[in-house]
Amino acid sequence: MSDLVTGDAVVLGLRPARLPSRALAIVLDLLVYFTGYTVIMIGLAYSTASLDEAAQAAVMVASFVLVLVGVPIAIETLSHGRSLGKLACGLRVVRDDGGPIRFRHALVRGAMGVVELPATLGSVACIASLVSSRGRRLGDVFAGTLVIRERVPAARVMQVPPPPPWLAGRFATLDLSAVPEGLWMAIRQYLTRMNQLDPQVGAAMAARLADDLVARTGAPAPVGVPAAAFLMAVVHERQSRDAAKAFRQTGPAPVPMGGAGSVPVPVPVVGPVAAPAPVAPVAPVAPVAPVEVEAPRSGGFAPPA
Repeated sequence: MSDLVTGDAVVLGLRPARLPSRALAIVLDLLVYFTGYTVIMIGLAYSTASLDEAAQAAVMVASFVLVLVGVPIAIETLSHGRSLGKLACGLRVVRDDGGPIRFRHALVRGAMGVVELPATLGSVACIASLVSSRGRRLGDVFAGTLVIRERVPAARVMQVPPPPPWLAGRFATLDLSAVPEGLWMAIRQYLTRMNQLDPQVGAAMAARLADDLVARTGAPAPVGVPAAAFLMAVVHERQSRDAAKAFRQTGPAPVPMGGAGSVPVPVPVVGPVAAPAPVAPVAPVAPVAPVEVEAPRSGGFAPPA
């Protein structure tokens, strides 16, 4: 992978195309161009049969330059570095800083390509591409360009191993707001690759990361917890908080109870209230004699709560 730095001091991880893929793309392009050139030559041979030999030679040279030099330059300029062969092979021509090429880049590449490819049967381009660390031919060197691979296989995402069950929820009150993203990334990279490291090196790295994490959180180091298990538990806690926050944000919106955005609720209109009817006097009730209640017997069962 090539570390290219843009004008904004951003490192671009681009994968330069190597000789086999570039050669296949060039072969496809030359087949298309030579097929078009042959068709045009046949048409010009019939249309210029009445001209003299000098005029026919001039037309042949002009058509050669137009088809084998002008057409590739126009295609790379208009497609921003994607010719037919490069499009089929998943390649693209870019500047050294990673930006799209312009007409001057395509012009230099096309002019040098006539010398490198058809004139020398591609030998100069092959030697230059093998010598260059980024697989560039002479046209790329003079134009300041680079052929990269656009279709790169996706990297397999490594999952962070889960923490031990006895650490689940132990760090629920830990303040993680002061932990920077760089430290989180370093911890994730260590946890996803700790089985590939030497045991002593991995233990030392885990202890250093755990000390940095404890210094950022402000909480004392847990007693009796291995450094790797502590990192797993804290990362799991952060993932749980992020998931809970995401679910809260995507949940149903609360119904407004007032304010400018609330929907007015119609209030039913109540008519005049009628006067209450007079209540008849109630006759006095005779007193009831008390009834003796037998106390419950204890059966050994507790009463239901």
